[in-house]
Amino acid sequence: MVTGGLKMVENMLNQLPASERKIAQYILASPYEMVDSTVSELARKTDSSGAAVIRLCKSLGLKGFQELKVRVVGDLNKPKEHGYRDIERGETPQMIVQKTLSNSIQSLRDSSEVINYDELEQAVSALLKARNVHFFGIGASHIIATDAQQKLLRINKGATSFSDTHLVATLVANANKDDIVFGISFSGETPEVIHVMKLAKEQGIKTISLTKYGPSSVASLADIKLFTSYSTEAPFRSAATSSRLAQLFIIDVLFLSMATEQYEGTVESIDKTRAAIQFLKDQSAGK
Repeated sequence: MVTGGLKMVENMLNQLPASERKIAQYILASPYEMVDSTVSELARKTDSSGAAVIRLCKSLGLKGFQELKVRVVGDLNKPKEHGYRDIERGETPQMIVQKTLSNSIQSLRDSSEVINYDELEQAVSALLKARNVHFFGIGASHIIATDAQQKLLRINKGATSFSDTHLVATLVANANKDDIVFGISFSGETPEVIHVMKLAKEQGIKTISLTKYGPSSVASLADIKLFTSYSTEAPFRSAATSSRLAQLFIIDVLFLSMATEQYEGTVESIDKTRAAIQFLKDQSAGK
């Protein structure tokens, strides 16, 4: 079952032009009426035009109105979600465990619903062909970049992950045309990531972005755009917990998609890395 239509509309609502926003607001308020409408009927109900309805679908990254309807129908048929829950003063460890678990699951589910599978397949194909992949993120996003680098190195794919902008600029300046620059920024507006992505474009290097769903400066500079959901998360989240889990989820999806495309080689590489790590442990133990 394909879902995510309502989540896409909700995520994009405040970024839409007025003509599309009133259609989006109607969809969120009256999803059952929307799925029973044609383009012209929805335009009439929202005092807009058929062209505006089609533009909304394009703004959401969808192929057309029918895809939006299918996704919304899926949303209406899925179990009710709990949503994000904030912690309160004096919470017990048991309550914090349950709320953290619920928020984490919600974040992963929301992000799975906004995946564009055409873009995902393009990203996997590009990563498989790349000579080196240069991951770059600042702050919490650097943790995601380092995790991605570690995964690719384990399957014998050249990868870097540095937080020093000047060092990354040096890497990009000397990058091969078969390399990829992979910019990670939840907001999509991190200045350092924007600058590195611009440099990569100047150098003619293929770029992939991982940002929150919707238009952003980082995504606009990417040849291939990947997203996590931009949800109304619990406000008590200084460590960017839910967004971090969603970004790690997308990296895992990429890694496993690559693995299944080159299964035997992946197994062989992982066996070699596991043996090498065990050798180091044996040496440390004096064996």
